Amino acid sequence: MSGFAGRTVLVAGAGISGLAAAEALVAAGARTLVSDDRAAALEDLPDGAEAVTGLPAGVGLVVTGPGRRPDHPLVAEAAARGIEVVGEPELAWRLGEERATPPVWLVVTGTNGKTTCTGMLGAILRAAGLDAVACGNIGYPVVSAVAAGHAVLAVELSSFQLHWSPSVVPAAGVVLNVAEDHLDWHGGLDAYAAAKARALTGSVAVAGIDDAIAARLLRESPAPTRVGVTLAGPGPGQLGIVGEQLVDRAFPAGRELRRRGSGGPAARVGGVDEGLVLAGVADVTPGGPPGLTDALAAAALARAHGVGPGAVREGLAAFRPGPHRSAPVGTVAGVRYVDDSKATNPHAADAALAAQPAGRIVWVLGGLLKGAHVDDLVARHADRLAGAVVIGTDRAEIVDALARHAPQVPAREVTEGDDEVMPSAVRRAAALARPGDVVLLAPAAASMDQFRDYAARGEAFAAAVAALASEVPPSSATGGVTTGDGTTRGGAGGPGA
Repeated sequence: MSGFAGRTVLVAGAGISGLAAAEALVAAGARTLVSDDRAAALEDLPDGAEAVTGLPAGVGLVVTGPGRRPDHPLVAEAAARGIEVVGEPELAWRLGEERATPPVWLVVTGTNGKTTCTGMLGAILRAAGLDAVACGNIGYPVVSAVAAGHAVLAVELSSFQLHWSPSVVPAAGVVLNVAEDHLDWHGGLDAYAAAKARALTGSVAVAGIDDAIAARLLRESPAPTRVGVTLAGPGPGQLGIVGEQLVDRAFPAGRELRRRGSGGPAARVGGVDEGLVLAGVADVTPGGPPGLTDALAAAALARAHGVGPGAVREGLAAFRPGPHRSAPVGTVAGVRYVDDSKATNPHAADAALAAQPAGRIVWVLGGLLKGAHVDDLVARHADRLAGAVVIGTDRAEIVDALARHAPQVPAREVTEGDDEVMPSAVRRAAALARPGDVVLLAPAAASMDQFRDYAARGEAFAAAVAALASEVPPSSATGGVTTGDGTTRGGAGGPGA
């Protein structure tokens, strides 16, 4: 019988993870209460769950949505009454520990690259023939993955989720990088980094050591095995790049399990101590420094679980990133339009800007900065900017940074709201661009001030580009309009040429 049977548990928040938590709690025999500020969210609860308001008497545990801060009134009331508050991943951990064979957790966190790295890890684990699934902040609740009985979990966890997961000790975990983000939630960079460090408390800790804060967290980790990943040549106990190859100097040959995709004896670089070749740089998509760091981190976690080099290469070669990550959405009048709406903080925007081929960029940015600053970001890329179009609540701070660090760059503010935000931004960007330029949506900020989420923001950008394309005369000297799927409209070759 589950340890939750007969307990009264409040699930605070009826979003995707909250509903999954409620369903799992009902199945575990708990009296399951669900609250949400949105009345409509309580209309379709799992069978056996009860809609409530506030914090009813008798509640012994609160499972909160990840975005609820420690100073939220409900959390404060729970603390005053001695009621424990946890997140959905913590619930998943506790339910998993009740299984005869608990699932193995391989945890990915960091300011940026989490979803890509987690997807890569899931692909590698599946290539090794394991019963594995990618879950967590990637969109599939951990509690659902546990309920489904999967043996190995590639778990993306945000700083919020880690904060609310005090018991989670992964078999292996990675901190990819740490940069300013969610400082308004955590109260400062130190507290934010400390939340990320919870991923490094298991047997194997991995970190991107090219990032100063992540490297420090690795040095301070209590894990008995600590592994660095670097874009340089790897030292002992590290994974890195040698020439055009991803090389492992952390996990000895022969440790890998003989599963499908293990590949048998692996090639070595030079002598016995110089490392195991896992994959080629060309096997990794997306490429470039961020993608390669993600691939090395995913490989390190898989190797920590005993996966062989053959499966690492097979999984990386099969992986493709999700939408809104440097995704081309069209070419209009010789100008390429690229959607990186997933760049929700300055660190991610830096990677998106750096990933663009040589040439001029018209940068569309802005939204909610969440306490982060953009001065260094603007200064670093000022020489490549042909213009900037600024949207969102915190645009004044961004415009000021542009004036200080890129005074030569024309900046345009979008003051329109609702459905006119992105069409106005794209029209202004098009006016600043010339053939051969890139218009890049890399907001460096969260989207919730004007859009449902970053995906809705990216979709609005793509729709605005498509609308712009419909306005371009078919006789355009640039040869027409190429949409994101490669179709050409208009131009000298006629429709569909």
